[in-house]
Amino acid sequence: MDCDTLITKSPTPQDTLQAAASLVDQPLDLAEVALAFAAMDRPSVPLEHYRAALAAMVNAVAKRLTDLPEGSSAGDRAACLGQALSEDLAFKGDAATYDDLQNADLTRVIDRHKGLPVALGILYIHAARGQGWAAEGLSFPNHFLIRVQIGGDPVILDPFNKGRSMDAPALRGLIHDMFQGKGALTPAATESVPDRHVLMRLQNNIKLRLHQSERFPEALETLERMRMLAPDLPHLQREAGMVNARIGNRRTAITLLRGYLDDGAGDPADRHRTAQLLQEMEKQLN
Repeated sequence: MDCDTLITKSPTPQDTLQAAASLVDQPLDLAEVALAFAAMDRPSVPLEHYRAALAAMVNAVAKRLTDLPEGSSAGDRAACLGQALSEDLAFKGDAATYDDLQNADLTRVIDRHKGLPVALGILYIHAARGQGWAAEGLSFPNHFLIRVQIGGDPVILDPFNKGRSMDAPALRGLIHDMFQGKGALTPAATESVPDRHVLMRLQNNIKLRLHQSERFPEALETLERMRMLAPDLPHLQREAGMVNARIGNRRTAITLLRGYLDDGAGDPADRHRTAQLLQEMEKQLN
């Protein structure tokens, strides 16, 4: 080849997010998109190292499966997922420093072998899909769970707690503990969610912690990344406008909030509050 030969460049994190956004509610490479989010904060981190770690997770599960007798149940095979990740690779839920921002950064989760339920869930889903299983996140409240389908049999797992299997009594017990006996297990709790929802949940954890720490410029950066992945969600535009207003970016805030109102979407109460804020800011610019 001569010097005119084109050099193929690896996709940037922005390329990865834009490609994912174009798929809307179709299956995504969850781990790859989560790595792209992390790389936007740590651009010098070599992602190939983390891709190799993801491949090692797939292989660890496959090795566990080879030790099972022929005809093993879906439950026994699903248990190999938790055993490989929690025992062989030592991944666990970070209960001690739960609110640490590193727990929602997939590169740091892989480095530290611990993280939030949704971050660990992404690793479990990746390793499960690597076996050819269907795997998905669930809409369970306040605690991320996954479901794998093996030979047509569904098994619900808790990635935060070593991938333990969650039958109906265990799910009811978890609801009872989280809501101090006032909640009930409903069918909606075990409905599947699109892959994009899983990624948005991961980023929302970061955004909320930045808000709580009053790190509003960083929260805005996270919001803008969420908007890259889901440009069709109007509440993100409204929230970006509100944060811009809070940090004094009035003109940007006005543009975003005006666009939100012009689209005609959103909760009526939110739209009313947004219109009031917009009116106040526009007066201040006059």
